[in-house]
Amino acid sequence: MKTLQRYSAGQRSNHWATVLCFVLAAVSGFALFHPALFWLTALVGGPQWARILHPYLGLAMFVLFLGMFFMFASANCWRKEDSEWLGKASTLISQGNQAKMPPVGKYNGGQKLIFWLFALSLVVLLVTGLLFWQAWFAPAVPIWLQRIAVVLHALAAFGLFLAVVVHAYAAIWVKGTLGAMVRGTVSNAWAKHHHPLWWREQVQPRATKK
Repeated sequence: MKTLQRYSAGQRSNHWATVLCFVLAAVSGFALFHPALFWLTALVGGPQWARILHPYLGLAMFVLFLGMFFMFASANCWRKEDSEWLGKASTLISQGNQAKMPPVGKYNGGQKLIFWLFALSLVVLLVTGLLFWQAWFAPAVPIWLQRIAVVLHALAAFGLFLAVVVHAYAAIWVKGTLGAMVRGTVSNAWAKHHHPLWWREQVQPRATKK
């Protein structure tokens, strides 16, 4: 079976490192967010470690995603076909018929929205988190600004969590997507079916060389 390279080893390593930081940051963050979730601190070494590690995990996640941003931003620029794809997304969800969808490049409109939501959420999380980081910056920040930052931080965290859930569900739902981030390759047929414009870009240079 002919395959196409979709992700390099560096891109895959960066992605899974970001995922690991997200899981740990989410666990510690939820544990500190509400008393009913305090039991989650046991997963990161206890309440003291949760408070210590959470901001550093968030910072690591931001830095790792920054690397992903520069690697994938150009492929996530919005195009005309993305608007057309989103306009018919309800048909894909209800009928599951990929053949009726407009052709897209390496990423479809839904994937691009998720990417930019990731970026926006992480910027808000970083800025607001720094404002009430007790160990470093909070003493110099007015309490009223810290309170606003806490609310915005929680909202951004909730938005990021929902985006990750949608992202993970879509990766599992579309067979072959998760495998691409594990192996780095996709079949020629998969690329042609799900991302025909990207498939054409990958195949045409080969045909030209021949």
